Amino acid sequence: MTGADLVAKILKSEGVDFMGVIPFNGLEEAGAKAGIRPLIFRQERVGVNLADGYSRITNGQKTGVFAMQAGPGAENAFAGVATAYADSVPILLLPASNPRSRHGVHPTFRPSDTYNTVTKWSSSVPTISEIPAMLRRAFTQLRTGRPGPVLVELPSDILRAELSDDIPTNYSAVRGTRSLGDFQDIKLAAKMLLGAQRPIIQAGQGVLYAGGSTSVKLQKLAELTGVPVMTSMAGKSAFPETHPLSLGTRSSSTTDMVVHFLDKCDLIFGIGTSFTRIHHGMDKFDDKTLVQITNCSDDLNKDYDIDHAVLGDAELILDSLILEIEELLDSKSGTQKFEFTNEINEVRRDWIKEWSPLLESSETPINPYRVIHELSLNTDPRQTIVTHDSGSPRDQIIPFYKAVNPNGFIAWGKSTQLGYSLGLAMGARMAEPSKLCVNLIGDYGFGMVGLDVETCVREDIPILTIILNNSAMGIYRPHNFPTANDLYGTKYTDGNYAQVAEAMGCYNERIDNPDMVGPAIQRCANVVGSGKPAVLEVMTKEEPDMPHRIF
Repeated sequence: MTGADLVAKILKSEGVDFMGVIPFNGLEEAGAKAGIRPLIFRQERVGVNLADGYSRITNGQKTGVFAMQAGPGAENAFAGVATAYADSVPILLLPASNPRSRHGVHPTFRPSDTYNTVTKWSSSVPTISEIPAMLRRAFTQLRTGRPGPVLVELPSDILRAELSDDIPTNYSAVRGTRSLGDFQDIKLAAKMLLGAQRPIIQAGQGVLYAGGSTSVKLQKLAELTGVPVMTSMAGKSAFPETHPLSLGTRSSSTTDMVVHFLDKCDLIFGIGTSFTRIHHGMDKFDDKTLVQITNCSDDLNKDYDIDHAVLGDAELILDSLILEIEELLDSKSGTQKFEFTNEINEVRRDWIKEWSPLLESSETPINPYRVIHELSLNTDPRQTIVTHDSGSPRDQIIPFYKAVNPNGFIAWGKSTQLGYSLGLAMGARMAEPSKLCVNLIGDYGFGMVGLDVETCVREDIPILTIILNNSAMGIYRPHNFPTANDLYGTKYTDGNYAQVAEAMGCYNERIDNPDMVGPAIQRCANVVGSGKPAVLEVMTKEEPDMPHRIF
């Protein structure tokens, strides 16, 4: 048994069924022998993105794994890892490195050092006998506390080396641990929530990672108290956006409901959220009373002066919080639930009325909001997982697409890497093969990663990619760089991306008629349902209007 064989054996015992890899680091062969399917990509970044999407949709209960060859393989994966780190996604990275005798010799590259700033934990296997211990530490980091990428560097000589008979190879799979939170802290949090005048709940990604039943408990809390719920960007889908108490997602563009209630609220009750100062309305948090429930002490007082905190697992704390609130509401203290549903409905009605002309637009080139509207009308959100790309696709879809079940939408944005959505949708499909997995991407983003459509074809990963092609970097306005744009055309790009998909062996359509958007989405969804990937290129206009967009 080689070091690579031992790594593969341990991965299999941890429930790893596949791993992304670009040969040659030795793990693809060892993994295949152990029953771990190797997925080969056109570029490392997309492979890391697939691992990312897989871990998100499984709530970290299963781990996306990507293995890189020494040198350029590890170098090329950096962007994908940085994005996973920014959004706290638990993925396992297994880069090979040069033999230990070459460590420290210019120009050898040490992934465990270089990746230290974009991983939760990063280390290198020092000897072949330490492989079990190092992987045990890695999986403990993946399954405990705030999630994040974990890296174990595997020197090439260790991967190739044969184990001697005196080296133990026994390994027990790691179980994650959760903490409840201090009971007195929970009691005070309940009193603060019910004692506020106009509270709102912010649900973060921690609600999703805590498990599928956590969203149900969050909904019970909202209905019990009558408190409106907005989600963070990464927390989108943690609360059903068709619910009467839903305000939508607080993002770089957002809903009128979020803006209205965030302006007027006196307390923000954060559940499973880091309260990171990013995206719309975070300046308003300085003037509010803040209660924070998080499983990571590093989140506390990071960007804000937190008034009260409960440290622990979101699901466990919600259980105790609901019991405490039920007792308070049943007491003779006169505490009552809040009544905000009529106010929410009024704001929502006026907002949709304002934006309906764009959502139902018949103009050509096609308005991107029409595409988003047709996607909602022609797919079942209960059986669909949607994600967006960076820039305009993100800011246009997040306010208007209504996620109705946990992980029905993958939202992101702390690190805005173009092309990220393709790999995310691929990973979502690996995690939920019965779901229609869709990524909405701009032409510029597709230009960065589009050749990995061939990976979807070759590896039998049927997803639907919708390209919004406005032949421009639409999120950038001419006044941002007028001289560069006027003299050198820095804003505009060109290409027929349906032809790229055709060349890659993928079903494709290219449409420029707004009345054909819905039927085309249905046809492409049927193709995906038959087990084949599809690319739909929609010729769209530059649409400058975005709800509450911060430029």
